[in-house]
Amino acid sequence: MRKPRLGLLGLMAGTYEPIFPGIIERQENYARELVKTFSAVADIDFPGAATNREMIGQRVRYFNEKQLDGILIVLLTYSQGTWLLQPLLENRLPLALAVIQPDSYVDEEFYELDLTVNQGIHGAQDNSNMIVRNGIKCQFFAAERNDPALVKFVADFGHAAMTYKEMRGMKVGVLSRMQGMGDILLDDMAYSARIGAEFCNDTAGSIYRRMEALTKAEIDDQIAKDHETFVIDPKLTYESHAEAVRMYLAFKKWLIDNDFKAFTAHFDIFGDDGRFHQLPLYAASQLMADGYGYAAEGDQSCAAMVMAAHLLGEGGGNFTEMYMMDFKVNGICFCHAGEGNWATSEKKPRLIDRYLGEGGLENPPTIMFVPKAGRATLTSLAPMNGDYMRLLVAGGEMLPKDDLKNCEMPYFFWRPDSGVTTCVKNWLANGGTHHEVINLGDVSDRWKMLCDLWDIEFVQV
Repeated sequence: MRKPRLGLLGLMAGTYEPIFPGIIERQENYARELVKTFSAVADIDFPGAATNREMIGQRVRYFNEKQLDGILIVLLTYSQGTWLLQPLLENRLPLALAVIQPDSYVDEEFYELDLTVNQGIHGAQDNSNMIVRNGIKCQFFAAERNDPALVKFVADFGHAAMTYKEMRGMKVGVLSRMQGMGDILLDDMAYSARIGAEFCNDTAGSIYRRMEALTKAEIDDQIAKDHETFVIDPKLTYESHAEAVRMYLAFKKWLIDNDFKAFTAHFDIFGDDGRFHQLPLYAASQLMADGYGYAAEGDQSCAAMVMAAHLLGEGGGNFTEMYMMDFKVNGICFCHAGEGNWATSEKKPRLIDRYLGEGGLENPPTIMFVPKAGRATLTSLAPMNGDYMRLLVAGGEMLPKDDLKNCEMPYFFWRPDSGVTTCVKNWLANGGTHHEVINLGDVSDRWKMLCDLWDIEFVQV
């Protein structure tokens, strides 16, 4: 995953220059120090201070023409709020405004110049009042410039802005949908207008045609890679392994050829088609590890949200389901038919031969793993009515529990911060879906910013 690309809009009044010669250069150097501070989490474009209304307009147009992910506004001195209004009304990029200053305290030896270069706070108030009054979306922050929370804010905003941009142009491949499953139903047009992703329906024939075109050399090359990546079950035959690889490589070519960033496939179509021997569980797991979004059973919205999770969390998004409450560990057991992002595991995954009655086909090779322990964020985009949606978010802890001897599906135990019963009860009360997305790490703030950009309800459960 690439780093977010942000424009730094440094505001200051040019009228200070005659009073304090060199103040513009001084503050531009300060802004370049900020660029270095943020370089670990974002690529920052700072074209110089904007010292009047015309320059602010030029900078905002420049950032938009470069198609950056967002704009970070910093007050280098006071700057009039009205200067920013028209440029922001024409702006298309997500916005954030951070109140920071060169010095952390007022020194008893300060001259008027020192106070002037640190007085951006009241310029921020002038500009933020204008932003809020005009209903312009913006994320706000204030802290000492050396506070680690500042870098986290820039990282969070950058990833939210990047995800918002990527979702606006995303296409999701859809192969059928499970009948009777209610919480995957939504208004496609409303979703595309609000979230941005386009759902593109296709047929299983597109996969089979690409399977037929693969060479034995391509298949054997991937099998060799698997022997390096996974612990291979000795019961797994070459023929079964090769068939799983054929499906994976065909799905990947299909995604690349159509510029799909996520996909969903309902398992019934593969048995009904008559030409397939396995369900594509191995393919789904490999493709999530490759950075694609995925969800089962035709859940196109969840597939797109897994891709959003990859972007928000710098990789590590996972498709999953709540299976069972476990009051012994005060957690919830999660798993699905056999799909999961094995790249989230610290241990070497296993590739096993396993029986699966679902779908009525041959044993599907399945990648077995448990994600690494630590903080993890669970989410669900719940469709309500029309274009009204809400995002449920729950923070929690991925537990170091991998002792299920007879489970032949990727699984994990997760302990919600709010407690098992409170989390599940609030999930139900807010219409949370049964397909979920989980990120490694605590990325709740990033999801919240993204909800603000989408203008959808954010619910912490």
